Amino acid sequence: MDEPILTIEERSAINAGRWFSTLSPSLKHDILRCAYVKRHNDGDLIAARGEPPEEWVACAKGAIRVSSTSISGKQITLTYVEPGIWFGDVSIFDGDRRTHDAYAHGESTTLCVAKADFKKILANHVELYEALLRLHARRIRQLYGLVEDLNTLPLRARLAKQLLHLVRSYGIPSLSDGSEVRIGLQLAQEELAQLLGASRQRVNQELKSMEREDTIRIEPGGLVVRDRDALMRIADADI
Repeated sequence: MDEPILTIEERSAINAGRWFSTLSPSLKHDILRCAYVKRHNDGDLIAARGEPPEEWVACAKGAIRVSSTSISGKQITLTYVEPGIWFGDVSIFDGDRRTHDAYAHGESTTLCVAKADFKKILANHVELYEALLRLHARRIRQLYGLVEDLNTLPLRARLAKQLLHLVRSYGIPSLSDGSEVRIGLQLAQEELAQLLGASRQRVNQELKSMEREDTIRIEPGGLVVRDRDALMRIADADI
């Protein structure tokens, strides 16, 4: 059986990735030449905590849920890797085992580069070292921003910022109303609450409040953003 290949949409997601798109044509060519495709069903384990790193991975379709397990055994969602984002390079660099579990969230596709090939590309392209340093710097800035938001912003503002991020990453324009955008990533309110470090009950209250204000609409299949400008005003609030 032939190995799967990226669809046009999946290849476009990889090429349009904010980080990958800045690489030189020769480096991108060598990465894609070594890469292989994996397709995953919802809930499939992609990488397990404690495993040695064997692959450098990019999400090409769907989402990858990164989680940890609490002392009580409860799984806690930390983030979702969106199409065009690469991960797994830190463990390859430091040689330590993976620190988190990664699962497919919905039907998903990953593009993988074996550890040996990753190191060969590094040896042939000094540019990749510098590019990965920029990538790690961006991750650190984002992490500091999340910590700052958690300590300085009310839940309402943090929720609005998270919804705006989901709109940018997974927004699907409404065909019936050009001002509305459906969030294509389906999240249970418990999962959304975990991303915000809050309880499901408090997040539900804030969502209901935003719905009464006609900022969003809550549907069985997910959330629809009705007024993005209103969300931006809420996200910019500092009280």
